[in-house]
Amino acid sequence: MINYLIRRLFVIVAMALIVSFVSFILLSIAPGGPLQEIAAMQSTTMQKDPDLIERTMKRYDLDLYLIPRYLRWLTGHPRGPIEINGQSYFGDLQVGCLKEGRARLVYPDGRVVEIDCEKPVFLRDLAGRPASNGILALDFGKSTQILREQPVMRLFESRLGNTLLLMGISTFLSIAIAVPLGILSAVKQYSRFDYIFTTLAFIGSGMPTLFMGIIGILIFAILFKELGLPYLPAGAAASARDTVVPLFGTIKAGSFVDRLWHLVLPVAVLTIFNLASWSRFIRSSMLEVLRQDYVRTARAKGLVERVVIVKHAMRNALIPFVTLLAGVLPALFGGAIITESVFNYPGMGRLFIAALTAGDYNVAIAFILISTFLVLIGYLMSDVLYTVVDPRIRLS
Repeated sequence: MINYLIRRLFVIVAMALIVSFVSFILLSIAPGGPLQEIAAMQSTTMQKDPDLIERTMKRYDLDLYLIPRYLRWLTGHPRGPIEINGQSYFGDLQVGCLKEGRARLVYPDGRVVEIDCEKPVFLRDLAGRPASNGILALDFGKSTQILREQPVMRLFESRLGNTLLLMGISTFLSIAIAVPLGILSAVKQYSRFDYIFTTLAFIGSGMPTLFMGIIGILIFAILFKELGLPYLPAGAAASARDTVVPLFGTIKAGSFVDRLWHLVLPVAVLTIFNLASWSRFIRSSMLEVLRQDYVRTARAKGLVERVVIVKHAMRNALIPFVTLLAGVLPALFGGAIITESVFNYPGMGRLFIAALTAGDYNVAIAFILISTFLVLIGYLMSDVLYTVVDPRIRLS
């Protein structure tokens, strides 16, 4: 087990580095960003300012070559400014040689590096650029569009709590309801309950969350309010002011009840969608297990049907379901993009869409990398859970 975990951790690190490099390249060549905004501003005002573009490129390291820019973004080094033989250099350069055939690089932190003059070294002046510790130290830089000059991690902290609350409640309800319903439907195959369950599950899994969200708003937020019935809010995470709801009285803005009140509709949409999909998956897995020989043997021994279902069949039926749980961890962080957009819910999914739309690539790439890392960790956790569900499985 330990050797397996060590190997998987090495694979996770390698995959995370590959994803970070590919994501960095794709977002570097993607349209948008601060340069396009400046170009649009200058074309509107009819005032050309080459110095503004040059300062912006240096501020976001856009004047650096791809590999040095990636290493600086990844590790935070070189931090700059760079001094060679007592002089600061700007732009590309080939280091001049001393009499000894060596040149000296002096960094702001006091490090001194000597290089061979026979090997050309191309550097950029890093003076005045924002210092970054690199993403390895969880320093993803600052937001350039959504909240200018605010650290990306601070922006994540302001949204992560809402997403954890939304996804945590919906995921818990989905698992708690889907597992017993799927098992019960498989045990009572071809019964009236099974027909009703499979029909509703088919409708729920085939209905997009966008459509369910809009229908929920039209019925429970708009129609109920016009009829004078207890209604649900159409969006946001909390009310801006106190609200009077029929039969419930006054709900204070920002209170715990107010936040739960705003969570009902988005949680219901996500729960219905996940419940329909997961319960059908569990039903299929349970039906396959119930046809196995060891289940027939357990029944032939005279065991109580409940013992056969719970002890012999259910545990093996949950093995494929563990694979689905690997996606729970990244979902808790990433949120539900469509649902959050429909309900105007300030979560991580909506933040990611806003970052891509506005060209805030520091926020977008941080979201992609953290989600990728959580996906890899989720699959590692699912492998470990296999040994818990089925003791016959051993990881080596």
